[in-house]
Amino acid sequence: MTPAINAWQMERQTVKARDSGVSGIVEGNIHELLEHRRRQQKERGLQDRIASGIGAFTGSMPFVYIHIAIFGSWIVINLGWTPIKPFDPSFVVLAMIASVEAIFVSTFVLITQNRMAALADDRADLDLTMSLLTEHEITRLLKMITAVARKMGVAESDESELAELTQDVNPEELLETLRRNKLR
Repeated sequence: MTPAINAWQMERQTVKARDSGVSGIVEGNIHELLEHRRRQQKERGLQDRIASGIGAFTGSMPFVYIHIAIFGSWIVINLGWTPIKPFDPSFVVLAMIASVEAIFVSTFVLITQNRMAALADDRADLDLTMSLLTEHEITRLLKMITAVARKMGVAESDESELAELTQDVNPEELLETLRRNKLR
């Protein structure tokens, strides 16, 4: 995407956030995320931009229409259904062109998928980091509320559950538990 489009999208998101009653903090976060995305787009190399452009075009309906027109004309001409003299009656050249094109198109699709997978990994890392931070903050809040409740003499409903909830989660243990359960 071009910087102009990103700026327009950023402004549009900001207006949507403001109109929806979203808090200033959330609006600022949206703005910052969109700005980060714009900077990432700008920092991409020429090869990435070319691969993305080709990948985007090959995944569009104009690409399909162009191929219908070209291959359809090629087939109609070479079947002898037009006054134009057939130039590839066995369709060997058409098959070769289609094969070479398929190699390049699939390569561009894979490049695009690799880039998208890297972005998804980055987002997953951010999600995990935010979740761990949130878990840590909630654990601290529970400890603080428990201390306040004790000081005020408020009885707790389930001491064992509360004791478990006020323990920090170890991400490595959690991942290992997930892996073990997936293997079953």
